[in-house]
Amino acid sequence: MSKPLAVIGVVAAVVFVAAGLGIADGPYDDRPLTGAVRDRATRAALQHVGAGTVTGTEADDEDGYEVEVRLEDGSQVEVELDGNLNVVSDERDDGPDTDDDGYEEPGAN
Repeated sequence: MSKPLAVIGVVAAVVFVAAGLGIADGPYDDRPLTGAVRDRATRAALQHVGAGTVTGTEADDEDGYEVEVRLEDGSQVEVELDGNLNVVSDERDDGPDTDDDGYEEPGAN
């Protein structure tokens, strides 16, 4: 094999490895859900938290889904679902305009 062909082969290999690493980060990161998947994920999340408004959806990098729901009290819940739409976990914030200790900022209302 000639030297120019060997260099081209090495460069091509580096490009493919770099592209593979980008794919390993997750092609689904921050991609909003659409269609029937969005509808089913939304129903599963709302059933889990009760009444609320879905403010965002996305596919995660582990073959699951995330649904963000604003509850009637203004707090936000992120519901994580697996690929079969089973609830894996949920993470709730402290509500509107509060810090981590639940202290409401003066004049927030």
